[in-house]
Amino acid sequence: MLKIFRYLKNSKAMVLTIILLLVIQASCELSLPQYTSNIVDNGIQQGGIERVTPTQMRGETYENLTLFMTDDEIKTVEPYYSEDEDGNYVLNTKDKEVLDKTDSAFGMPMLILSSMEESGQMDINQVKQALDAGMVSKEDMIEQRNQVEASFGDMSESIVKQRAILFVKEEYQAMGVDLDALQMNYLKSRGIQMVGLTIVMMVAAILVSLFAAKVAAGVGRDLRKNVFSKVVSFSNAEMDKFSTASLITRSTNDIQQIQMVEVMMLRMVFYAPIIGIGGVLKVINTKTGMSWIIVVAVAAIMALVLVLMALAMPKFKKMQDLVDKLNLVSREILTGIPVIRAFSREKHEEARFDEANTNLMKTQLFTNRVMTVMMPAMMLIMNGITVLIVWNGGHGIDQGNLQVGDMMAFITYTMQIVMAFLMLTMISIMLPRAGVAADRIEEVVTTEPSIHDAKTVRDAELNDIKGYVEFKDVCFRYPGANEDALEHISFRAEPGKTTAIIGSTGCGKSTLVHLIPRFYDVTSGAITIDDIDIRELSMNKVRSILGFVPQKGILFSGTIASNIKFGGDWITDENMENAAAVAQATEFIEAKKDLYQSAISQGGTNVSGGQKQRLSIARAVAKNPKVFLFDDSFSALDYKTDIALRSALKDKVADATVLIVAQRISTILHADQIIVLEDGRVAGIGTHDELMKSCESYQEIAKSQLSEAELEGGRAS
Repeated sequence: MLKIFRYLKNSKAMVLTIILLLVIQASCELSLPQYTSNIVDNGIQQGGIERVTPTQMRGETYENLTLFMTDDEIKTVEPYYSEDEDGNYVLNTKDKEVLDKTDSAFGMPMLILSSMEESGQMDINQVKQALDAGMVSKEDMIEQRNQVEASFGDMSESIVKQRAILFVKEEYQAMGVDLDALQMNYLKSRGIQMVGLTIVMMVAAILVSLFAAKVAAGVGRDLRKNVFSKVVSFSNAEMDKFSTASLITRSTNDIQQIQMVEVMMLRMVFYAPIIGIGGVLKVINTKTGMSWIIVVAVAAIMALVLVLMALAMPKFKKMQDLVDKLNLVSREILTGIPVIRAFSREKHEEARFDEANTNLMKTQLFTNRVMTVMMPAMMLIMNGITVLIVWNGGHGIDQGNLQVGDMMAFITYTMQIVMAFLMLTMISIMLPRAGVAADRIEEVVTTEPSIHDAKTVRDAELNDIKGYVEFKDVCFRYPGANEDALEHISFRAEPGKTTAIIGSTGCGKSTLVHLIPRFYDVTSGAITIDDIDIRELSMNKVRSILGFVPQKGILFSGTIASNIKFGGDWITDENMENAAAVAQATEFIEAKKDLYQSAISQGGTNVSGGQKQRLSIARAVAKNPKVFLFDDSFSALDYKTDIALRSALKDKVADATVLIVAQRISTILHADQIIVLEDGRVAGIGTHDELMKSCESYQEIAKSQLSEAELEGGRAS
């Protein structure tokens, strides 16, 4: 799974930007519960009075409070109040640290004064008189205060603050302060701040989504590029190993899985730890005494995740293999529809597809059911945690050591922490499948082609190319096979001459031709062009010399012109038209409305088999190569077209080396050299007449295809 993170290395700047935006988003989200708590506690319950320290109070009140304050407390508050012309004391600081100290200094004196006024047992003036008369000392007053404070126990801080706030509220009312306006101003300011934080959070979230999508799209683009570049470099051996269906799945479905997880990861995996750790720190600062509930919640979530992962993970790799299988079956059926219909095998193929489809469905259903269990289980945990918090918080509120707003904030922070783990859980369900997909992509990208250029190539020695092709004791065995497909093949093909290869089906004719462009490399021996081993030349150099016409005519979507000019942009319209004329394609091209700009559909499905072959031949001729390779490329042509094409081709390729794989002797009757293959070995080499005298295998093929008159005509010519 680390590969998924490694894919982000090319987008470091963007990823850092996303992390910065996530920190901003998390900071805003973590601040909102505290604002809600303040609105409930300070704005609603305390009437907009946020602190114990009064912003203003009467001089008499200040003097009464100092009676119950220590000398240190008086020194703490005295510098921050100034007396106005009416004798009132006005606060002259907004420093948070200073106000925290003054809150602590004012709290207990305010509670004692408030209690004295409520009880009515003792008047503050009597206390002053007793102090003036020496009946009570300041130390006695402080000692009495300490006893009152000790009587509250652990609840002292919360009770003292609430009673002190009420005292401040009464003081403001006595001074004529508009308490409704004070409360409304507080609520408005906090509301505006919350709206501002929400807007910042929304903008950050939108930018994160935008940048994450951009990064993931870039990762998908790079992976597709890397996979495609690697697949193009594969030899036939690697293509056989992976299969076309699997490579298509890896290039589409697997990369899509990775791309989707990259988006989720950038938005969730990076965000979850930030919001989770931030939530834990905020919970610790709430001082509610319920932190143990967080531990219970996290433990329950982790247990659920581990169980789900143990159940789901083994199924994800199986799912990708089943997708491969379904694609393989689908591709075979879709490409083989004519044969399936001809043999009335629709029901059989439907059953085969249904089996692959059902197996994939069952695996997907299993993983989806696991995912379905996850969400209700998570909701149960979250709701259970909420009930637990309310139950414990209710007792705290009843005892006076917890405020309603603090409990609400604690619930919100707890839900944020739980949601962080929920996000990680969701991504943890997706990561294994993406990890499997990444492994499959990596398998393709890290596979080294079995056929590659030598460290030093001899391309420079091949400036004046003649086109001599020679097989020197060549043996070849397919990867994984137990026997050689070709054994000890030796012959030389020369420029201006045609070398034909004939033999029974499966004797190795196409295999032999495929060794020249290095679709496979020889197992032993050597193939040379102008006496240079093709393994000592770059593949690009070797293939630039060749004009290859495959056994099955392959066309690409585009136009007739784009297919004939496929050999290079340098091919002119004149060369294209000449090549079409040589390939006997002019007649059917000119019959089309758009001539050479007529559309060719994918795979050339809108042209016949013979037209495909002629366009494939024209494509090779237009390249004007030094060596032509025709792999049974005339099989779909009628006899008349075959003769006309070979006649035109003979004039066109007079100075080129021509190798023709053929099934019909009539195609190669006049070849300068005919090589007869039998079970991968050379059964005879010579002209038609020579082989008719010396090669029994050739004689059998000739007699099975030609009449006595044709045989006599061939000898006479």
